[in-house]
Amino acid sequence: MLSPATISCHPVVNVDTDACRIDDFGPLPCVQPQSVVEIGDIVRRAAAERQAVYPVGGRTLLHIGLPPTRFGVAVDLRRLSQVLDYPARDMTVTVQAGIPMAQLQTLLARENQRLPIDVPHAEQSTLGGVLAVNISGPRRFGFGTLRDYVIGISTINDQGQEVKAGGRVVKNVAGYDLCKLHIGALGTLGIISQATLKLRPVPECSALVAFGCETAALDRLLDHLHDTRTRPVCLDLLNQAAVRELCMNLPQTPWVIVVGFEDNGDAVSWQIRQLIQELAHDDIRDLEARAGAASEPLWRGLVEHPASGRFLTFKANLLPSAVADFCRRAERLGEPMRLHAHAGSGIVYGHLDSDLTLPRVAAMLKELTDAAVRAEGNLVVPRCPSEWKRELPIWGRERGDLWLMRRIKEQMDPQNLFNPGRFLLGI
Repeated sequence: MLSPATISCHPVVNVDTDACRIDDFGPLPCVQPQSVVEIGDIVRRAAAERQAVYPVGGRTLLHIGLPPTRFGVAVDLRRLSQVLDYPARDMTVTVQAGIPMAQLQTLLARENQRLPIDVPHAEQSTLGGVLAVNISGPRRFGFGTLRDYVIGISTINDQGQEVKAGGRVVKNVAGYDLCKLHIGALGTLGIISQATLKLRPVPECSALVAFGCETAALDRLLDHLHDTRTRPVCLDLLNQAAVRELCMNLPQTPWVIVVGFEDNGDAVSWQIRQLIQELAHDDIRDLEARAGAASEPLWRGLVEHPASGRFLTFKANLLPSAVADFCRRAERLGEPMRLHAHAGSGIVYGHLDSDLTLPRVAAMLKELTDAAVRAEGNLVVPRCPSEWKRELPIWGRERGDLWLMRRIKEQMDPQNLFNPGRFLLGI
């Protein structure tokens, strides 16, 4: 293992005395480089000593993935947090990967701009970590994912060299789109050091409409909302257990639907009135609209709740038309479960907070995975006890593209330096 003594002989690198654990693996010595050059030095030393490299940031997402397969060094990028270029009139920004997401959004807000990606624990989560897991939230329905906003990226490869892809302008079509390859790769193809992002204006007005319904009305209501004349940026569904966790004074019904709008004031007002008119004859209860500052606590709750799992969390992706049926199936399993769906995008989170046996959990996940696959999706397990990760389908059911992912890994990281063993089937 790389020891702190070995690392400290290179004075340019700061050693973090707070060693890093990933699941129950470690502790790993942790270094905090202050430049891209220092990251390259660390990678080359690790390669020479046949050690692994584990990029980390705010450590809010380390529970995602399988345990590491060999010892090495954790590379904490939080000292690389500079804004390198911000031509606000072009609505792009280039920043280093260690910048916390809340700090980035605060900077952009001064120019009335934002990156419309919802990130839990934004004060701690760093841009690099968010890119590595391709996180998204309730606004995904209206604004897309990080792959829609990254136009340039820089990474450190297995030779310790900085590799750049894309550029700093929106109309950039040269070469292969390696930006998208690194987004969601869990840091297994290199260390993300900086990114250039497209931005959007901060909307003039933001509002949420929430109402309750019975289980029998779910399909009809969600189908109606997909066909509405309005243009929601958020369409979320919560069961009553999730509503209680949010503590937001929402309807006490089996299910609560939350619809979000962001636009200029007139457009948002019209959409709220239109939606209320469209729902007038449906079987709904306790409809309430919250606008402006009054909507912010609920927006934040919808962003943070998917990251609130304590024992086990699953995440299913499926056709939006199958969300209602999937959620009913999960409820019928008979175990206390918090369900929160980004229903417009076909994403369903489930949180199990009670202690269950491994065989019971495995059986539940198999049934839900079968349902997700039938709906042209899959199911992964972002959080569970670390000792279960070799027994459960952490990365879902195997698909036909695994050979291609292995081939890419072999080409971009032939020494298997970066996050070895943590991605699909040990990639």
